[in-house]
Amino acid sequence: MPLRDHFRSPVNDKHRWDSVHGLWPGMIVREMFDFLPAGFQAEPMVHLGSPIEIDVGTFQDDSDEPATESGGGGTATLTALAPTIPVEADLSEQDQYEVLIYDEERSRQLVAAVEIVSPSNKDRPDTREVFVGKVASLLQQGVCVTLVDLVSNKEFNLYADLMTMLGRTDPQLAPPTPHLYAVTLRGRQRPKRLSLLDAWFYPMTVGQPLPTIPLWLSPTLRVDLPLEPSYQETCRLLRIA
Repeated sequence: MPLRDHFRSPVNDKHRWDSVHGLWPGMIVREMFDFLPAGFQAEPMVHLGSPIEIDVGTFQDDSDEPATESGGGGTATLTALAPTIPVEADLSEQDQYEVLIYDEERSRQLVAAVEIVSPSNKDRPDTREVFVGKVASLLQQGVCVTLVDLVSNKEFNLYADLMTMLGRTDPQLAPPTPHLYAVTLRGRQRPKRLSLLDAWFYPMTVGQPLPTIPLWLSPTLRVDLPLEPSYQETCRLLRIA
């Protein structure tokens, strides 16, 4: 069965998108179990970000109440230091739906990551910037990163944002830029020269099968991950027609 649109009717009338996002990483790990080479370990990771909340009622302004030590001796009090500027900032963590692959023979070094994009990763400029920064950081550490974006109701392309940040372009991102896609990225270091960024970009379309994507576990070791079987098994278990 083909790719569904999990953010529009009729699918989202009965099934929440996050049920797919929550289960799919585990199904990908199950799929990789049969072909991941010995010495490598794949693990699902789901982390739901939540805004920082501070109960101001738990704080007491004691600037006018000098503290005292036992024995009657007084202690000096410090006047509260005002910040140079207070600004509103969204410091909440982002949702993460991912599969992380480790090289156990290199002390569980992270070598690859499959990031399933969520709406919160692309709904605002600042969250898109944070997500793209995370991807760039992983690439700088030599981690192969795959992005899988099924979010159909927010027409932004985080891969395009990454290329813009790097000052580069990909002809496949010519308008109209695909907003459903999978892309695998890896950086390659070159002595005394600028690093190379390799990209394998696969536009996706509702009603069509999902692609098979390459995952690089080392500069010379690659496995091919078919997204279709794990996605279909996820939909089957959730009874998504």
